[in-house]
Amino acid sequence: MATERPTQQVLHAKGAGVTPSLRSAVAPFLAMETFKEAATLAASGRSIVRLEAGEPGAPAPRTALEAARRLLDCGRIGYTQTLGLPSLRERIALHYRQAYGVSVDAEQVAVTTGSSGGFVLAFIALFEPGARVAIAAPGYPAYRNILEALGVEAVVIETRSEDRHVVTAQAIEAAHAQAPLNGVLLMSPANPTGTMTPDATLREVAVLCRKLRLRFISDEIYHGLTYERPAQTALAFSDEAVIVNSFSKYYCMTGWRIGWLVLPHSLVQTVERLAQSFAISAPTISQVAAQAAFDAVEELEAVKAGYARSRAMLAQELPGIGLGDYFPADGAFYVYADVSRLTNDSMQFCKRMLHEAGVAATPGVDFDRQRGARHVRFSFAGAEADVREGLARLRAWLPKV
Repeated sequence: MATERPTQQVLHAKGAGVTPSLRSAVAPFLAMETFKEAATLAASGRSIVRLEAGEPGAPAPRTALEAARRLLDCGRIGYTQTLGLPSLRERIALHYRQAYGVSVDAEQVAVTTGSSGGFVLAFIALFEPGARVAIAAPGYPAYRNILEALGVEAVVIETRSEDRHVVTAQAIEAAHAQAPLNGVLLMSPANPTGTMTPDATLREVAVLCRKLRLRFISDEIYHGLTYERPAQTALAFSDEAVIVNSFSKYYCMTGWRIGWLVLPHSLVQTVERLAQSFAISAPTISQVAAQAAFDAVEELEAVKAGYARSRAMLAQELPGIGLGDYFPADGAFYVYADVSRLTNDSMQFCKRMLHEAGVAATPGVDFDRQRGARHVRFSFAGAEADVREGLARLRAWLPKV
């Protein structure tokens, strides 16, 4: 069952009082709805295996925690410059030189309140109301919700299994020919599929966006979390791309709410002026901790090795319990499994799984309104023991479905 935006009539029917704006009537983010329900059940005493959220089970790295404690001991924690601590911006720029061999000026870096804050700033800086921006399905649901709240049309490109759910330049060109686009937003490695865009395809997309004068946003939040080959930044192929990234995934700092943008020089002042009014600055303590997290490579690679073991465990066990129809994750920490032999309603399926088996997972309709009712996303971002226990519970429960 696809999720739809509520109408004003529905909003009125829910009771008297202040009526919310139509632009605020976005669809729920079902991963977070499932997260809330699973947490409520766990708080009531139920044993729940949490495979629903894309949240690392490991804590922030030791270097980050120590840096935060030192700052707390100093007492006062004030604002930083709007685009972030100069030292953190320099360190992020250095990261691009070291990880990708790409030259980025520190002035191009804007530190944001998570990648979510970065998306809001980027979308407003790049697009007028009524603009049309291509996004992938299946894909991260907040893209559509934020764009719609800002009056921007999300143009869904339905990816194909034969393309491994990668958005190709040909698909973008076809969508643009049907009705002109203003921008393209891609994620690699992708949520929910974990598939990566090949470097050649990323280059073709960058070239096409330049040719068609489309704004190109590359969500690289899962960079660092790849298993066969490293991911390449879109900056390797375009100096006009806007890069969104975060310390939430590889660096295990979800609750610190700290991310960054890499901007073309022409957008820096625009984003700075927006951020001055939207947030003043990202949290200072999170910025200090994030800078220190760059020095925790050994610890973070050990965490990633745990994900790799869970990934291998799922690849070995899921086919035997009837959930083997998915693309092996190139990166991130998700399995997007086809459950159509069991159900055509992934929402109800996930609700039953949660209440009957004690396993929380995210229904595919969160990621694909048209085809997601046949899919479920399992996250292996938590402890290996949780993945093992989740598999055991599913093995016992699925024959009863």
